[in-house]
Order: sequence, then structure tokens, then C-alpha cells
Amino acid sequence: MRRDEDEKRRRFSEYFAARRELVRRTAYLMCGDWHWADDLTQAAFIRLAENWHRIRDPQAVDAYLRTCLIRAYLSETRRVWRRRERTVAEPPDVAGADDDAEATARRVAFAQALSQVPPRQRLTLICRFYQGLDVAETAAALKCSEGTVKSQTARGLATLRQLLGDAVPSLASAMEGRT
Repeated sequence: MRRDEDEKRRRFSEYFAARRELVRRTAYLMCGDWHWADDLTQAAFIRLAENWHRIRDPQAVDAYLRTCLIRAYLSETRRVWRRRERTVAEPPDVAGADDDAEATARRVAFAQALSQVPPRQRLTLICRFYQGLDVAETAAALKCSEGTVKSQTARGLATLRQLLGDAVPSLASAMEGRT
């Protein structure tokens, strides 16, 4: 029995090491704050660790972790103290030298615009364009209908177009920039 527990612990550790940064970047796209993204990532992995022994299909782990992350984010957006927080014009963190300052400026502008999209629409855009899920997979992840996914996607894209105007980049390329 001890050997089985050690094996499960080892598999979880390997999974965590392989997926942590991707989950953290996804969380950042959801919330727009690296510290909050770290908290969301931690909450999602804690939930996964608690239920690791229940997962029978290794193909389902990514979907389960995505669900944990989405639920953690939506739970946090409902908290009163989160809504009272205010963003600042200039972030306190200073990035290092960048080879392509224009590309970085586009990613920053995109991330700022994405942070102004309502949470459910933002989640839909992230699932569809960053994680590459189709409409049915996004509906399953967000626990809503496919029609809701389509309307949330259309509204989210319209909001981004309104915020970015002619500077609307391809969502896939903007999100691939790993803001």
C-alpha cells in the first residue's frame, strides 16, 4: 500500500511540475494580476491534489484542473473584498530588457483590454482561444450551454474590438504571447 501511495505522489509531482506554468499563465489571463494568478493556481492544484486518488482516466486530469481553476476564479470574483480592489495605471513590477518592445506593448495593451472584459466572457475567450477548446468543450468546462458559449464569445470579442479598435490582434497570437 505504501508503494502505491508513493507512486501516486510521484505522478502528481510530475504532473504539477509539467503543468504549473501553463495553469499560472491561464490564471493570469483570467484575472490580470500575477499574485492573484498564483493564488488561483495554488487553489486549483490543492483541489486536484485532494482528489488525485479519484481520477481514473489520465486524459481527464487537464479538464478537471481547468474546472478547478475556473471555479476558484469565479468564486474569488464574487467576494466583496476583490471588487473593492483597484488597479493602478503603472504596475509596480518593472520588466527586463525586451528584444521586441512593440510586441510587448501589444501584449500589455491586449492584457489590459482583456482585464476589462466581464469575467464570464473573459473565461469563454480564454477557453476558446488560449486553451483551444471547441464550443462543446468550453460549454462543459464552464457548465453552460453551447449557445451561451457562442453569445459570450461574441460579446467578449465585441468588447475587445471596442477597447482596442483597429489594433485588435489575432486572439490566438496575442494570447500566445504569454502575457
